[in-house]
Amino acid sequence: MAKPQNCIPVSEAKTMYTNWQQSRAPKLVRDSDPEVSDVIFTLAELEEFIEYVKDGSADAEISDPGIRIYFAATGQDSKSTATVFLAPTIGINANSPNNYNLEPLNRGTTGWPPNDYDN
Repeated sequence: MAKPQNCIPVSEAKTMYTNWQQSRAPKLVRDSDPEVSDVIFTLAELEEFIEYVKDGSADAEISDPGIRIYFAATGQDSKSTATVFLAPTIGINANSPNNYNLEPLNRGTTGWPPNDYDN
């Protein structure tokens, strides 16, 4: 299989991560503890979710579904853990509506302490 078209060089990813660390992360520090900055899903989980979105979208005659990634927190207080969830969409442009007939994917594993993308 060929490399996907939208892959970016590792050096660009490192720069983007550093940009996030310098511009966003300081605002997220709570009580001198860093905030979660990474979430991992297994390939099997992602493959299963992609098949779920494909099948559910095909059943609803959605020909070109997408998946949007949302930043989230597990609770409302400042001690709750940051996370992400993946939400199916009805289309692939930036403003495509979410497909609320399919459930989002969550329950990834967060790195603690956070794993830097700099090695």
